[in-house]
Amino acid sequence: MFQKILIANRGEIAVRIIRACREMGILSVAVYSEADRDALHTQLADEAVCIGKAPVADSYLNMERILSAAIATKAQAIHPGFGFLSENEHFAGMCESCGIAFIGPSGEIINKMGNKSQARATMMEAGVPVVPGTKEPVYDAEKGLELAEGIGYPVMIKASSGGGGKGMRIAESREVFADHFRLAQQESVNAFGDHTMYIEKYVEEPRHIEIQILADKFGNVLWLGERDCSIQRRHQKMLEEAPCAVIDEELRQRMGQTAVRAAKAAHYENAGTIEFLLDKHKNFYFMEMNTRIQVEHPVTEMVTGIDLVKAQIRIAAGEPLAIRQEDIALKGHAIECRINAEDPQKNFMPCPGTVKDLHFPGGNGVRIESALYNGYTIPAFYDSMVAKVIVHGEDREDAIRKMRSALGEVVVDGITTNLDFQYDMLSHPVFLSGNINTHFIPDYFE
Repeated sequence: MFQKILIANRGEIAVRIIRACREMGILSVAVYSEADRDALHTQLADEAVCIGKAPVADSYLNMERILSAAIATKAQAIHPGFGFLSENEHFAGMCESCGIAFIGPSGEIINKMGNKSQARATMMEAGVPVVPGTKEPVYDAEKGLELAEGIGYPVMIKASSGGGGKGMRIAESREVFADHFRLAQQESVNAFGDHTMYIEKYVEEPRHIEIQILADKFGNVLWLGERDCSIQRRHQKMLEEAPCAVIDEELRQRMGQTAVRAAKAAHYENAGTIEFLLDKHKNFYFMEMNTRIQVEHPVTEMVTGIDLVKAQIRIAAGEPLAIRQEDIALKGHAIECRINAEDPQKNFMPCPGTVKDLHFPGGNGVRIESALYNGYTIPAFYDSMVAKVIVHGEDREDAIRKMRSALGEVVVDGITTNLDFQYDMLSHPVFLSGNINTHFIPDYFE
């Protein structure tokens, strides 16, 4: 087992990983930008190293400085969390070259599954159902238009290197296709430095369903139930729950076994997520794979009792999975609400500032993941998510009541958050019915 791990991230996920390390008896190293000098993760870690100025290119995306910090502190492994360098094949390769374990899959696997065009091809070869679409990358609008005609409108234009809703556009007709393609491609170039696109049939009224998998270095792959991540705004998830309200045990087994087949086809190692679209007829299609821990991983932990971050570390250290598929059972229902420093009344405009008064709820089945504290100033340079409230109940109705109670206790004075928006969603009759899809927010709240 590792004696020291560097966490190449910030915010609540850095705090989450540091706590897991502490519980495992592993020393932790935090890295931070000048804007994060007073951040909670720098205070909780055993060591902290400044790696540059506030902009991410000078700090959290600066591979050389992060690796230098790992070497200088004699860290044996790097945990990238999510975002930043977590799905960067070059960084994973550089860690290997430096003799430092990357807590995640290899750079080769990240490339294979992180590139959406290549991932689709891999899944099709493995017999995993995919949304009808292009098999080869698309680089220009004219060729894309030709291919879209064959697929049939509406189509989804996607960046091969995309994520977090960036580089995506829906084209409802031939007339708007070229403009949408160029906008999505330019967004991909700006966000990922990649102009590679692909096109697929747009699945109407879909649910966004994820299957969490764990895979060790010995070919063992487990699936840990599903998460329903359909509550989204502009492809950004806001609320997640496990299990899905409309998936029965027969469909759950089929999706789980398909996810395992997908992971084995990619020779996957460590924690990962197979994402599916589930249409209104209960047909499911592979969408993409996230080769990292997810923001919403706590809901899976709550219903399975498995610590995914600790599992990641053990797998990276070369340990085999200690559980079997038959040991995994889903118990109760979990919901996670992402608390963002943003103003829903002003088109969700980011609202950084100083936290003047802070109170988080507690109690049976209530969990908080956050890096906030009284007097902390939220920097304007990074993602607006400042906390996650997670609850676990006996069933979905119990979990909803528990989440509404927990949100009612949260106090974050000094900044504007989406707390009231989350509460309103949890009170909406359509959400309560469980009859939701990815259009829930646009249909009822915009």
